[in-house]
Amino acid sequence: MIVALIIACEVGFWVLLAVGLALRYAARMPRASVAVLLCEPLLELVLFVATAIDLKNGAEPDVKHGIAAAYIGFSIALGHQTITWVDARVAHRFFGGPPPVKPPKYGMARAAHEWKTAARWILAAVIAMALLQAAIWYVGDDGDIGSLRDWQGKMLFVIGINVIIALSYTLWPKRERSDSATG
Repeated sequence: MIVALIIACEVGFWVLLAVGLALRYAARMPRASVAVLLCEPLLELVLFVATAIDLKNGAEPDVKHGIAAAYIGFSIALGHQTITWVDARVAHRFFGGPPPVKPPKYGMARAAHEWKTAARWILAAVIAMALLQAAIWYVGDDGDIGSLRDWQGKMLFVIGINVIIALSYTLWPKRERSDSATG
């Protein structure tokens, strides 16, 4: 049931996003668009409640519960950024909006961009780890919590990778090629 709900939430996220953007641009109903887009956090709430009920009903914690926690963390920490990113591209591509702002390519500006991106991913991982810890406490010592602990380790890996990427842009900033070096 949880796997199907995770898939339904992911599909629902993109459906709500498409409907919200269609209302905003095609139907010129910006308030209705905002109302639809504000329904997206309800998907995470439904998934969270269903996961808690699944565990309460005696389900053994496993991969699906870890995926649910990771999905909720991603949606909370990166959902708004994803919506903004898609919105800018839809507005530009189909409705004559300005070109999307591209991230800086070089120097410390790029490093700052990478740290902001890392911070969002770190927040997503921390939210997932907190949900997993809550599930561990909820299940208690009597249940098999190994898969939940494994997912906490995976979230630490996500944090590590993002810190390494941001740190690499800080320590070795990409430099713009000069015209004399290319000719």
